Amino acid sequence: MAKVAFIGLGVMGYPMAGHLKVKGGHHVTVYNRTAAKAKAWASQYGGDSAVTPLEAAREADFVFTCVGNDDDLRSVTVGAGGVLAGMKSGAILIDNTTASAEVARELYEAAKAKGCDFIDAPVSGGQAGADNGALTVMCGGDAAVFDRAKPVIDAYARMVGLMGPAGAGQLTKMVNQICIAGLVQGLAEGIHFGKKAGLDIEKVIEVISKGAAGSWQMENRYKTMNAGKFDFGFAVDWMRKDLGIVLSEARSNGATLPVAALVDQFYGEVQKLGGNRWDTSSLLARLEQK
Repeated sequence: MAKVAFIGLGVMGYPMAGHLKVKGGHHVTVYNRTAAKAKAWASQYGGDSAVTPLEAAREADFVFTCVGNDDDLRSVTVGAGGVLAGMKSGAILIDNTTASAEVARELYEAAKAKGCDFIDAPVSGGQAGADNGALTVMCGGDAAVFDRAKPVIDAYARMVGLMGPAGAGQLTKMVNQICIAGLVQGLAEGIHFGKKAGLDIEKVIEVISKGAAGSWQMENRYKTMNAGKFDFGFAVDWMRKDLGIVLSEARSNGATLPVAALVDQFYGEVQKLGGNRWDTSSLLARLEQK
């Protein structure tokens, strides 16, 4: 059993912290910007809550963060009252936020300066993966530090891999989002075309999902897409944030991403339809407005 702090109890962080307590058997102290949510978590899981990230991180062996974006992450780590001010020497900061590779490298250096270690560890698998403790975790950092952190991360993951030095986890998550953007757009266009052609979408998917067109998105989203329901996954606002990170990194490293850039524009159109909180499969709604 380790002493663990968890900062950020959103739709992902809340169950992830729960798995660290229940499945991992660790002593967990949580912090959330909305204190009532932290207290509710502590009551549900039998852990503790703290009034600041610094307080939560005191004496912790592992400190997890799962917040919104780069600025939020800097606020709870290196900002006034941030976790690095409270972490003991040798503790490991593990960041599950989907953020930039730049901020991951910043935090790696900031942690080292405090005598601590850092792993960037963005996750994939959505709310269902978080609820079921079956997330994929893409890590960047030092191999020896990863080896110490992995048994703890395993509490909420089905796959944990070290992808390279600091920032490599975030870069791998960018690859993940690039692939998802193209897949969802392709699925949306396929369903849209099938409807226009007068086909039975259920029968179409039953057949093509067993061939080369099959994907996680097809298996898990086609039914709700076909029904015009878009409240079952990762929100458009968050996908646009992620694609913004991707496109910024591409401008820096010279990658050419025409499909990702186009799908990002399409999600902007979904937002204009009022779909900010719809899930990413709502690309179909855009097509059906045409």
